[in-house]
Amino acid sequence: MATNDSIGTPEQLRNPNYTPSLGKAIPLGIQHVLAMFVANVTPAIILAGVAGFGFGSNSPHFPELLYMIQMSMLFAGVATLFQTIGMGPIGAKLPIVQGTSFAFLPIMIPIVAGKGIDGLAALFTGVMIGGLFHALIGTFIGKIRFALPPLVTGLVVMMIGLALVKVGIQYSAGGVPAIGTPEYGSLLNWSAAIVVILVTLGLKFFTKGMLSISAVIIGMIVGYIYALMVGILTFDAIAGSWNNSASFALPQPFKYGFEISAAAIIGFCLMAFVSAIETVGDVSGITKGGAGREATDKEIQGATYADGLGTSIAGIFGGLPNTSFSQNVGLIAMTGVMSRHVVTIGAVFLIICGLVPKVGSVIRTIPIEVLGGGVMVMFGMVVAAGMSMLSTVKWDRRNMVIFAIAISVGLGLQLEPGAVQHLPDTFRVLMVSGLLPAAVIAIVLNLVLPKNIDDDQVQELSGGFDADNQ
Repeated sequence: MATNDSIGTPEQLRNPNYTPSLGKAIPLGIQHVLAMFVANVTPAIILAGVAGFGFGSNSPHFPELLYMIQMSMLFAGVATLFQTIGMGPIGAKLPIVQGTSFAFLPIMIPIVAGKGIDGLAALFTGVMIGGLFHALIGTFIGKIRFALPPLVTGLVVMMIGLALVKVGIQYSAGGVPAIGTPEYGSLLNWSAAIVVILVTLGLKFFTKGMLSISAVIIGMIVGYIYALMVGILTFDAIAGSWNNSASFALPQPFKYGFEISAAAIIGFCLMAFVSAIETVGDVSGITKGGAGREATDKEIQGATYADGLGTSIAGIFGGLPNTSFSQNVGLIAMTGVMSRHVVTIGAVFLIICGLVPKVGSVIRTIPIEVLGGGVMVMFGMVVAAGMSMLSTVKWDRRNMVIFAIAISVGLGLQLEPGAVQHLPDTFRVLMVSGLLPAAVIAIVLNLVLPKNIDDDQVQELSGGFDADNQ
């Protein structure tokens, strides 16, 4: 969607405080929601599946998935309002869209794995405390950026994607509960995922504007219709889910209880650093792409406060960690509309969706194979985004060694979690995420290794492979 004078003058479009007419602002605001909708609710669906009460589990607690989907929408909207409207020093007062973060999934999965709803008390307590720590980072965010250069942040983002690509394959084949059955990996299951992938890629590369931006959600709608046509999903199942859900429901504080887990708290606090740096990048991207200027220290600090506060409040009510959504940064650059009030309208739309369980009841009927096609694309794009960040790194011998050791340990522990089974539970949970050990190793080595490493040492380590001589 190109900018035009009917929305506002070029000067108005670059002004965060400008409000287009409601007839223009409402579609633009809903556009922002469509761009992040699937990615926002996916972490809740994945966690429910890992815990054992998600799609296909036949668990009596399956309805709890509906509540988690609700909270994902509701508190993405609330956190977005913190950013766009602000409260004193809290919020950047910029068009920043907040949403449930994939980044925390590798930390959250080991906390809840196989525990059903019993694992949620520790999870959401960790979200709440980690969010408060995240807000605290806002007071010194400028002083820690040096410790997280693109080598570290790019590695972390790539590790997030690598930790999750397995989920996309499992979902596309029929979901974890189907493993070991003849239906798992059937051509019928895979056909639904492939339809989603093909439609998403077609829209992404052969269309422009909103069709391209909303490629994933449109691909999943087409996949949903396909699943109805081939019998993976029935109209009776949709009607049953719709009829069994309320028209309006308020969030419940501490719905799953309160439980202190050292692994959860340490994990969320450490990941807060990574999320905070990601937000710095998004704020900078918005001000450069939308207004052609650098972000101010006040904007970056306010955005970090809002990140943490939004996450902490979400944790109280059973919502997952929030962070700024990068795909919406691209949408602002594409439309050229910098108005924070447009994004405020999108936030209100998300809040309304979060208060109406019937919206979540429809999302809950999405066949897991259809979701698999969508998340394969999304998680693959997370890996690609990490690689893009790494492409800005100067690949000298020192950085090659740092990257090699960090990814070997991190990816290795993800693939073989049994290797640390004798560690205390707290450390075992943190280690098998793979993400935290990789990040810590990369940060520490980047700070302590000398700037120049002898060429012969690297040649010996790399078995003769050397990027400078390929």
